[in-house]
Amino acid sequence: MKNLLNLLPAFRSKLVIPVISVIALFLFVGFVSFEATKVEVNVTQNGETTTVETHAETVADLIDELELNVGEHDLLSHKTDELITANMDIQYKQAKNLVLTIDEEEEVYYTTQDTVASFLEEAQVEVGDHDVLSVDPSAAIENDLEIELNKAMQVTINDGGEEKQVWTTEETISDLLADQSIELNELDRVEPEETKDVIADSAVTITRVEKVTDIVEETIDYSTVTKSDNSLTKGKEEVVTAGEEGLVEKKYEVTLENGEEVERELINEEIKKESEKRVVAVGTKEEVATTTVASTATETVSRGDSSSKTLYMKATAYTANCNGCSGITSTGIDLKSNPNAKVIAVDSSVIPLGTKVWVEGYGNAVAGDTGGAISGNKIDVHVSSNSEALSFGVRNVKVKILD
Repeated sequence: MKNLLNLLPAFRSKLVIPVISVIALFLFVGFVSFEATKVEVNVTQNGETTTVETHAETVADLIDELELNVGEHDLLSHKTDELITANMDIQYKQAKNLVLTIDEEEEVYYTTQDTVASFLEEAQVEVGDHDVLSVDPSAAIENDLEIELNKAMQVTINDGGEEKQVWTTEETISDLLADQSIELNELDRVEPEETKDVIADSAVTITRVEKVTDIVEETIDYSTVTKSDNSLTKGKEEVVTAGEEGLVEKKYEVTLENGEEVERELINEEIKKESEKRVVAVGTKEEVATTTVASTATETVSRGDSSSKTLYMKATAYTANCNGCSGITSTGIDLKSNPNAKVIAVDSSVIPLGTKVWVEGYGNAVAGDTGGAISGNKIDVHVSSNSEALSFGVRNVKVKILD
């Protein structure tokens, strides 16, 4: 018995070694089996691809295994519940945040796009040919990138009557004019005002205003005066001095808008030449009347069952435009308002006022005026201008009384 007890430790020592070997074998076989059941997966993170061996059953398990924190806006190529298969290619890309401001309206975006152009396409933001983008479309997307887009507006500009349509991203009328290299002069007007905002499809009207000086020379009518002359038979007249028109220089300040005159103001007037009066001598010498003269002074002309009285008279001419003349006859006819009126001045004791007459070389008229120099067989016919009066001169005419 004692011998058996002495052999037991040796036996135990010999038994431990095989047991350990068996356990090691099982562990090795288990490890090899475990490693053999792994699958290879290609994982691309933010553009960098690595191959990993995993026992993960699903994409979600793999994400946990790789300790990836997939955010709401990040890009993951597969659904999280999809089963892992050998040589699977899994794409993961972390989103970047940026700020996009369109016409002062700001909005925050998250994107996994690589360039500004691809982001704008993803966000369905169109950039027109005339729009202004603050960054190059080919620029890379980075965190906290700020992008500004100013949308262009079409505006009609009417500059002094000439219209053109332009595209602009300017905010105010003043900035628009500067952008279009349009300069305003001191008197020019702009509608709307330069401080107003530019509105799409609106019109900007520029009125070009200038003031110029216009110098005009005008004639001054001469006046007619009469003087008594006892060497001339009473009623006879002779022109002593023909009279001469004067000359006045008038200076005007003229306002032009888009080249058209809108206002004229007289700022200076200077007499360059004084007019000379027309002097007419009026005879005062009495003439002895004879039966022969009286018999030839009038005649009666029979015309069927009616008759008209004919007078032979001396005629001169006058105009209502002389200096100091009112233009209103003694019977109230306004000759200035009616420059072509056929009116004669008469001695009312010879031809009553209001009588209708026919004057040789003048035509039908009415006896509608009197005059200090008109006495006896003398008439003064009204004409529209001084030149006509001078041309008429002094002549003997036949006058028929019509009523």
